[in-house]
Amino acid sequence: MIKDITIGQFFPGQSVIHRLDPRMKLLITVLYIVMLFIAKGFSGLGAGVIFMLIGFLLSGIPIKMMLKSVKPILPIIIFTGILNLFFITSGNIIFEWKFIKITDNGLRTMAFMAIRIILLIFGTSLLTYTTSPITLTDAIERVLSPLKIIKFPAHEIAMMMTIALRFIPTLIEETDKIMSAQKARGADLESGNLIRRAKALIPILIPLFVSAFRRAEDLALAMECRCYRGGEGRTRLKQLKTAPRDYFALALTVIFIAAIILLNRYSPI
Repeated sequence: MIKDITIGQFFPGQSVIHRLDPRMKLLITVLYIVMLFIAKGFSGLGAGVIFMLIGFLLSGIPIKMMLKSVKPILPIIIFTGILNLFFITSGNIIFEWKFIKITDNGLRTMAFMAIRIILLIFGTSLLTYTTSPITLTDAIERVLSPLKIIKFPAHEIAMMMTIALRFIPTLIEETDKIMSAQKARGADLESGNLIRRAKALIPILIPLFVSAFRRAEDLALAMECRCYRGGEGRTRLKQLKTAPRDYFALALTVIFIAAIILLNRYSPI
């Protein structure tokens, strides 16, 4: 399960999605999230599915990686689905036993919420899959740069967000190594009840926190040795420039949003 977490990973490539301006990719990702939340029916979510499939096909990211990004949050999806299934009691009753009541509205809401969460994970994963951490830092800083008028630390916030995102795969790899080492010493991490499993995580969490603090200290020392002083007076090797393909991607996103609005109004599903 630990190895299946792909949050924060970057897959180098030369696809159309990889070559999009990172600022435009951030904007398109936000619009895609808006697109999913304004969808009121399965027809609207269907448009979101088509949009996401187009993005993944153009990016060259394997479908296997797309499905792998959902696996770690599968328990959350199942838990959310069960809550919607049993707590929504309006509509036609399909199954009833004592205090348990399953209705068609409950089933519909369960499926709707599960698809929406999966699509949200796909959209954010595609952004990190096709954008390097350094480029993402520059994009976030550029997007937040208008807030510098009110003394908002745009560069520092962007740097912290990107470092946190970049450290996720590193900490996942470290966790896997610690778990393998503890199992080699005879630690039982998988059997027993919930309380026993929680206690078995203590020999993992303590070395993990120590390693995380050590890595953070090494990173801070390395930045200080390179005379890092924040964004003031900083120059960039690569300048961000928009191209016609960026505006085409933005226009396509707006078209899909308009289509979902029309589907909300005229589609009965």
